[in-house]
Amino acid sequence: MNDQNREVPLLFTPIQLRSVVARNRIVCSPMCQYMSDDGGPAEWQLVNFGRFAIGGSGIVFGEETAVEARGRKTYHCAGLYNDLHVTQYRRINDFIKSLGSVPAIQLGHCGRRASAHGPLQDRAPLTEEDARRGLQPWQGLAPSAIPATPGGSVPRAMDRDDIRANIAAWREATLRSLDAGYDIVEIHGAHGYLIHQFLSPVSNQRTDGYGGSLEGRMRFALEVTDAVRDAWPADKPLFFRISSIDGTGGEWGMDDSLALARELKAHGVDVIDCSSGGITGDGTLAPLPRVPGYQAAYAREIKKEVGIATAAVGLITEPSHAETILREGQADLIALARELMDNPNWPLHAARALGLSEPLDLVHAREAQRLKLRESHRKEYPPGKAVDIPFGPEENVPYAWEALSAGARMRR
Repeated sequence: MNDQNREVPLLFTPIQLRSVVARNRIVCSPMCQYMSDDGGPAEWQLVNFGRFAIGGSGIVFGEETAVEARGRKTYHCAGLYNDLHVTQYRRINDFIKSLGSVPAIQLGHCGRRASAHGPLQDRAPLTEEDARRGLQPWQGLAPSAIPATPGGSVPRAMDRDDIRANIAAWREATLRSLDAGYDIVEIHGAHGYLIHQFLSPVSNQRTDGYGGSLEGRMRFALEVTDAVRDAWPADKPLFFRISSIDGTGGEWGMDDSLALARELKAHGVDVIDCSSGGITGDGTLAPLPRVPGYQAAYAREIKKEVGIATAAVGLITEPSHAETILREGQADLIALARELMDNPNWPLHAARALGLSEPLDLVHAREAQRLKLRESHRKEYPPGKAVDIPFGPEENVPYAWEALSAGARMRR
């Protein structure tokens, strides 16, 4: 089959979401970095997220970004609660756009997971000893005064004023996201963060209009969605990340997620980003095995039952697997995190593996020029071709190049 008749892998077909067009279906998933200074990014974020755009990802998310300072898990988590942050993020986003990728932000609020160290310190809660070193603990917010872990710090149950102020913070962060040059906003409603805490009956034991029934527990999520959608331009897409199921022993399940997805679609969400876990309890929910693509089934069910675009994420590492998920209609986007950390050029290698006719078009022209030159050398001297290696003005040595790669030595 010649290049003109070759079918383009679905992974590398553009996708249009409202007015935004991503060059392919590969999404760099949000990854917390714990490298921010009072919420703001610096060189680490520029290099870290810039390398994913250089590598060819269609959409590049930054990290989960708190809508207010107390919504961070640690003192080093990202935030967008200060106008000074706007220019800092814009610098990164301008660079990402210059490389052909779409910059995206995941806005979030950790709720009761606040006031802790990062993962390198096992997420231990801040103590009075930390306070003496300038890391004063603070009280988190939550739908109910239930700690995230047994024996953990007790959050303050949010009253109506807290809820109104929190929703206003989401709106302000959304407006700053626009000023900072983002083209996609995602609401983080998963992983045991504040919105998920309202959704799950394990963490939400309220008896007012924000608790009790499924409708009541979804109310906060939908009010946040309305505030973000109203502040976000109508021609730009809105994503929502859900935990399709709670963690081990949880109570929120797929029927609940399907109900939420239907409401989110009605409230202007364009893509459901299907993750899982974050809240555990004494229920009957079984552990989720971490096999390749272990969350793709959730994306498939929501896409099929709700008729909304979905993103699949979770140990998707092989290009053929990603392509199959898309071809079978399980999802519309493939989100990678740790695989891109391991190999930022995964899109380029996937393009080659799937037979894209011009895979080097994914990378910057300056890199592509050198790599194409290397390819021409490979074609000129394929494996097994005997060549003469010049040793001097009148002396050449016969040499088959794969022999040297196998450990042989040239003989004079």
